[in-house]
Amino acid sequence: MAIQMLHERISETYQALPRQSRRSVWSALLPQRGRAAMRVGLSLAVAFADLVAIVGTALPIEIGYHAMAYGGPMALSELKSWRIAGLLALVIIVSEALRGHYTFESLTTRKRPLEQTATLWFAAWGALLVVSFATKTTTELSRAVTLFDFGLGLPVLLLVRARTVSVLRRYLTPASSSASRVHLVGFEEDIARFYAGNEADALGIRVVGTSYLRRVAGDAGPAARQAQLAEDLDLAVSVVRFLRPDDVFVLIPWADSTEVERCIDAFLRVPAALHLRPGTVLDRFPDMQVARVGRLSGINIGRRPLNLAEIVLKRAFDLVAASLALALLAPLFAVLAVLIRLDSPGPALFRQKRYGFNQQPFAVYKFRSMRAETNAAFKQATRNDARITRIGAFLRRTNLDELPQLLNVIKGEMSLVGPRPHALAHDRSFERRIALYARRHNVRPGITGWAQVNGLRGETLTDLDMERRVTHDLHYIDNWSIWFDIQIIVQTVFSRRAYRNAF
Repeated sequence: MAIQMLHERISETYQALPRQSRRSVWSALLPQRGRAAMRVGLSLAVAFADLVAIVGTALPIEIGYHAMAYGGPMALSELKSWRIAGLLALVIIVSEALRGHYTFESLTTRKRPLEQTATLWFAAWGALLVVSFATKTTTELSRAVTLFDFGLGLPVLLLVRARTVSVLRRYLTPASSSASRVHLVGFEEDIARFYAGNEADALGIRVVGTSYLRRVAGDAGPAARQAQLAEDLDLAVSVVRFLRPDDVFVLIPWADSTEVERCIDAFLRVPAALHLRPGTVLDRFPDMQVARVGRLSGINIGRRPLNLAEIVLKRAFDLVAASLALALLAPLFAVLAVLIRLDSPGPALFRQKRYGFNQQPFAVYKFRSMRAETNAAFKQATRNDARITRIGAFLRRTNLDELPQLLNVIKGEMSLVGPRPHALAHDRSFERRIALYARRHNVRPGITGWAQVNGLRGETLTDLDMERRVTHDLHYIDNWSIWFDIQIIVQTVFSRRAYRNAF
């Protein structure tokens, strides 16, 4: 019955094609032989490239060090670094494989953050040192060779991996036979909306089939609706069995719960992964996943900005770095305080209320850069502001006026890196006009931040100026890592962009 319906619905254009052309069409739609083996081969090729990068870095370092230290070539039987490099490669490759970083989808579409690879590199070396200590083999390899291997291995690994993945992505397009083969199911308007908002090539998929469900006339009874839906689903299931796609996407909105339930019952019977796609909400939250809290299940579209382990790590880093900075910069603090007092009357430190974590108010510390005014209303500093003192202009250009906020970091009111705290008047005003502005308060404010090192600082003349800052702040919150903090701190000191718009 379903096969008969399939032939009845095949377009007249296809039926008019010669038999040989029809075979070409079906050949393009059906999965090709050896496709699974090709995917496995691609994954193994990238893993092998990682192995070559790690071992291929260690061996030349040991050979070169031996030639420099002993003035002669090294016999292959004397090489020892291949053992450590092999164990290191085993840890990294197995870890990457378990995290799915060698899959076809990951290689063709996903960007692997550098900090994840760097973290894995350090963790693998830590495990290696523990094993070497336990087995009493730490003396077999030169310390110089080990240090060079540790320092050069990561850049070489990243370079080789980037080059390998770049070559693969150049030749393995979503239209290739290795791409994920997808079948779409839904009402005509749902599928039209999908094609209007997406391109298969950009999604990294290959759409091999589409099953349209027909809308029933409004005056039709429940029995007629069920019969027509059953007919459409029988045909769709037959097409899916014939085309053998990897994934079936049901594009029906979740509000049509009856149709969604019927689709689930129908397509769970075919050997393909089944996905529900409730509109565009999934595109807003790419990391959403099904989560369980107690016995309650739900779709988790956002976690806490930092989990407990990340909070502890960030706080420990803040305390250590801020304490060290205060100790080293104490003489500079004293000199700047004297210069400020000599330049204009008033205290050296300036305190102002700001909103911190969870919108809790606190007093932020700064070196005073303007003339002291009693009970003056808040007014944002502008370029060539007459209130700015001579030493204050220097402090603002060099960011030195922010250094006393190290005290706020020690007190736990701020972090070294985070969204910059704005004056209370600014917060109240922009929170009403800019979407998600208040999300900036989901983490501790920082002395410096991702917006600041990108030159987004100084006077905010329009809402667009603040929207750009908020976009960068939210990017920082959603992509936090300890390496990201270190990168921002380094850029704050050495990058020219971090001093842009400072006045």
